[in-house]
Amino acid sequence: MFSTSSGFVTLPSSKIICAVVEVKKHKQSKLKKLLITFIFIFTGIFRLQIYNLLTVELGKGPQNIITHCVPLYSNELPMKKLIIASTSTLYKGNYLEYLQQELEILFRDTQEVLFIPYARPGGISHENYTKIAAKAFKNIGKDLRGIHTFKNPIQAIENAQGIFTGGGNTFLLVQQLHDNKLLAPIRKAIIDGAPYLGTSAGSNICGITMQNTNDMPIVYPPSFDTLGVSPFNINAHYIEPDPKTTHMGESRATRIKEYHTQNTTAVVGLPEGSWLEVIGDTITLKGNHSARIFEKGKEPYLLETGAILSL
Repeated sequence: MFSTSSGFVTLPSSKIICAVVEVKKHKQSKLKKLLITFIFIFTGIFRLQIYNLLTVELGKGPQNIITHCVPLYSNELPMKKLIIASTSTLYKGNYLEYLQQELEILFRDTQEVLFIPYARPGGISHENYTKIAAKAFKNIGKDLRGIHTFKNPIQAIENAQGIFTGGGNTFLLVQQLHDNKLLAPIRKAIIDGAPYLGTSAGSNICGITMQNTNDMPIVYPPSFDTLGVSPFNINAHYIEPDPKTTHMGESRATRIKEYHTQNTTAVVGLPEGSWLEVIGDTITLKGNHSARIFEKGKEPYLLETGAILSL
C-alpha cells in the first residue's frame, strides 16, 4: 500500500515499514523526491520508533515504491547488528574515517565500546593499538576500552555495550580468542544484539572459519573455527586479478578456487572501502565497490553495492 501524505509503504521482502511524512517534487524531474521517516516494526510489538530523515527517489507510480530503505536498530528484540568491513583505513584517509557515519548509527545506543586488539598489526602493542582506535571513537563521542585491561575478559564481553575487533594478523587473533575462550561469549553477545564492528582480521572472524585470510601463519591456533555469525567466509582486502600484471604469483581468485577444491563454504571477496551491513538476517553490501562471490562448483560473480547478499 502507498500514500504520499501520511500512509505506509511496505517492502515485500522485509519487516520494515516506511512512513511517508513529506513530499517534494523536482521542478524539472519526473521523479518525486520524498523526505521520509523510517519506522521499524516487529510483529506483535506496537511500539513504533522513529529512525531518521532520509531522502529517497521514487518512480512514476507506487509499483516502483522505494529503492533504498535503512531500518531502525530496535532494542525491543535481540537482533544482530554488525558492520563487517574490509579495512580500517583507506588510502590517504584516517583510521575508521570513511566509516564514521556508519559507526554513529551502529553504536548510537552505546557509550562505551569494548576493543579487541589481539590481532596487533605490525606487532603493535595492545595499549598503543587501543589508543589509535580510541581516537577514532572519540570523534563520534564514544569511549573505547581495550579488553586487555580487564582481569576477566569473558565477563568484559558479557557486559559489553558494543564490540570492535581490529585488524592485523588473523592467526594471532584467532589463537588469542581460543586461548581466552572468547569465541562463544562474543558470538552470544552478537546474537543477543550487541553491535559489532570488525575490520580486516576482525571481519575474517565473522565467518564460519578463518581459512580465507591473506595473513601469514605466525602462530598456530588450536582451530580455524571462528564466530560463524555470517553463513560464509570473508576474504578481506580482496582485489581482482590484473590482466596486465607481470607478477606470476597467485591471485586472490586463484587461492579461493584452490580453497574450494577441499571445502564447500562460500567466500565473499570484500574490496577495501566496502563493508557488509548485517541487520538481523539481512546482509547488505555497502561502499563504493562490488564484491566478488565465490561458491563451490559455480563461476564467481559480482554483487553490486547496495544489493542484499543471500547465500
